[in-house]
Amino acid sequence: MRKLISLLLAGSCLAACASLDRNAQAVETELPAKRPNFIVVLTDDQRYDALGILNPDLNTPNMDRLAREGIHFQNAFVTTSLCSPSRAALLTGRPMREHGVVDNNSDLAPELDTFPQALQRAGYDTALFGKWHMGGEDSSPRPGFDRWVSFPGQGYYYPRGMFGEVPYLNVDGEHVDQKGYITDELTDYALDWLNGREGDEDPFLVYLSHKAVHAFFEPAERHDGMYSDMNIVDVTPSEDEMTSEPMWVQNQRNSWHGVDYPYHSQLSLTDYKRDYLETLTAVDESLGELIQWVEQSGEADNTYIVFLSDNGFMFGEHGLIDKRNAFEESMRIPLLVWGPGNVRTGVTETASVSMLDIAPTLIELAGAQTDAPLKGQSIVPLLTSEVESWDDEMIYEYFWEFNYPHTPTQFAIRDGHWKYIRLHGVWDTDALYDLENDPGETNNLINEPEFLEVRLDLQQRLHAAIERGDGKGEVPFTYKFNQGAVFRSDKGPEAAEFPYRWGRGQGDPERLEHVLPDSVDKAAKLKGINKALEANQDQP
Repeated sequence: MRKLISLLLAGSCLAACASLDRNAQAVETELPAKRPNFIVVLTDDQRYDALGILNPDLNTPNMDRLAREGIHFQNAFVTTSLCSPSRAALLTGRPMREHGVVDNNSDLAPELDTFPQALQRAGYDTALFGKWHMGGEDSSPRPGFDRWVSFPGQGYYYPRGMFGEVPYLNVDGEHVDQKGYITDELTDYALDWLNGREGDEDPFLVYLSHKAVHAFFEPAERHDGMYSDMNIVDVTPSEDEMTSEPMWVQNQRNSWHGVDYPYHSQLSLTDYKRDYLETLTAVDESLGELIQWVEQSGEADNTYIVFLSDNGFMFGEHGLIDKRNAFEESMRIPLLVWGPGNVRTGVTETASVSMLDIAPTLIELAGAQTDAPLKGQSIVPLLTSEVESWDDEMIYEYFWEFNYPHTPTQFAIRDGHWKYIRLHGVWDTDALYDLENDPGETNNLINEPEFLEVRLDLQQRLHAAIERGDGKGEVPFTYKFNQGAVFRSDKGPEAAEFPYRWGRGQGDPERLEHVLPDSVDKAAKLKGINKALEANQDQP
């Protein structure tokens, strides 16, 4: 079943460098005498807790080593939980509403500067190995990389295509047949390139962008079945436990991305998660080979390894699977930074960091320059010491896709204590969660009077962050070439009902609630309006 579905769906130089914060522009800097190397390992759909340091049942010794000898950022998040937009944010240091990659069908505009381009201009040898996944099936080389090994779209775990063809890798513009398991093959390409640089004095950037662990999961043959005896706990809530959820969440249960009709099949989520974890194992082995190369090359004290994922993944939380939404399991990712002698050792950092922060961090460490308006904040201070004050506020955005129309456009603000999620273009209720007391986001407080001022503050801060400068925002979209994954199971739950609290009598003052902005004295004002209407016998 796993292979069938896969075939169907696969289609310190710190003092010398200028710090780049959320609004910084490039400044002239003198390049340090010896600049650090970077290995950025990007996984796909890896949850924040898919690490042995957080789940002792997992065998991820090399990821665990990075955490043990470096820094584990336990509050790391993407600003859009979707492959292409998130990868564009990583490369540009800019959010989706600015970089324009609004779904998995979009490409990154060539005029947008990326951190590989900035490093390349600064004299770095740069190489990409793996998934680009911006621009549909276009795997052609992109700016910023001296070496290019990629593949169309999502690629394939094994050298067998959807229609029986042998999939190919794009190696510097030439099509080369895929020969083996993709995680291993990409790692071999990366190591070959590194070994071929012997004697090269220029610093380097390796951007190893794995297909794993994107659905549908296929572990390497050597790992198939290794977690067959693992006890996978089903975290799916009952329908009764979801009554405070927005309607779109309740309805998504019976959809492509829901537990009642997952990928339009009868997929077992427990078996599915075992496949996921087994597929991750080859990534850990790949990481181990890279660490070994760094140590044997004598470059360990001058190399940073940054390990992270492009988004999280859900296995039943809120009755959902996959990603896209602003729930914690969807937007929270692992982030590990290792650099012997250059970063703190064995640290679990609690400051909130985002995908936007990686580009300014690497540019600063490299002593490179960019004129791009980076929106992240460099995390260099967190790499070297404890920081008393840190801005934990982050903005999340996701724009509705016709491919998967059951997740609406949503914007969210998260500040460590609270999360407010605003929906757009859908007749539904927003959401407010107290993350400190409800980390599972099970209790929607959006309509609780005691949290009104909290909600109003978050709403204002969210709008201020995403508006264009004229008080307005915008919601982009791309060409709709089919109806998308719209089906529901006829054996699944029916559509969710409107919230009971939205019911109003014909003379209820709150039936006019929409004419006034929310405030602590709104109820009193509505009563006054109602009395005036009654006096004029003008009942709408």
